[in-house]
Amino acid sequence: QVQLVESGGGLVQAGASLRLSCAASGRTFRRNAIAWFRQAPGKEREFVAAMRWNDGITTYGDSVKGRFTISRDNAKNTVYLQMNSLNSDDTAVYYCAATRRDSSWPLPTVPVLYEYWGQGAQVKVSS
Repeated sequence: QVQLVESGGGLVQAGASLRLSCAASGRTFRRNAIAWFRQAPGKEREFVAAMRWNDGITTYGDSVKGRFTISRDNAKNTVYLQMNSLNSDDTAVYYCAATRRDSSWPLPTVPVLYEYWGQGAQVKVSS
């Protein structure tokens, strides 16, 4: 059984940085895509960033390009989201997700294409 567990959320001031972690267990990822999505109250789930596990290619949502970085630690089976220059628009619950099958380029950016999901981590940015 695949499990994705997010951690690292919290309350920060605008302009600060925060790093989220997503620890994966239950299977070995190869060409699967691992992604971060976020959902603010009253809004649809929004794509943030994705990475293909085996070769590390990445893609980002327009609202976070240049501020957020997705990375992985193969030894720890963990994916990270480094978030810099945070602002109030970044306030949301952040979810880690993974595809069940291999992913080709371009990596999927819609939630329905991801079968595995974590429970979410709350990020609040005060202005």
